[in-house]
Amino acid sequence: MKIALRNNKDFWAGIMLIAFGAVSIFIARGYPFGSTMRMGPGYFPSMLGGILALFGIYVLIIGLRSGEKITVHCSTWALIVLPFSLIAFGVLMTHAGFIPAMAVLIFGSASAGRDFKFVEILLLTVILTGLSVAIFIVGLGLPY
Repeated sequence: MKIALRNNKDFWAGIMLIAFGAVSIFIARGYPFGSTMRMGPGYFPSMLGGILALFGIYVLIIGLRSGEKITVHCSTWALIVLPFSLIAFGVLMTHAGFIPAMAVLIFGSASAGRDFKFVEILLLTVILTGLSVAIFIVGLGLPY
């Protein structure tokens, strides 16, 4: 049985996760690690990188066993709207504040999908923005 790795989507997803994990561990190698009780700045990126690499190995093995092919479904609208929403979030966060930035990010990201229903997305935007305000501003006391 010949394994076609060039078009195997789980194989490449596993390689990507392993690479992100390895890069995370490589970047964090110069930071003090600390311990579980007194974590240093290198603890979280190293642990997260290790977990990513382990998940990557798991996905890679699943890919070698299943052999599912890559299928491309590209949406030009989503490729335009999603980066614009992220850029608008960053700009609005500094100039308009947290609430308008979250509203634009959620509404813009949801509008990139195929099933755009204005009332549902408006309701989703209001609820998620309200929850974000409750968690980050009220609950955690972050100065947004």
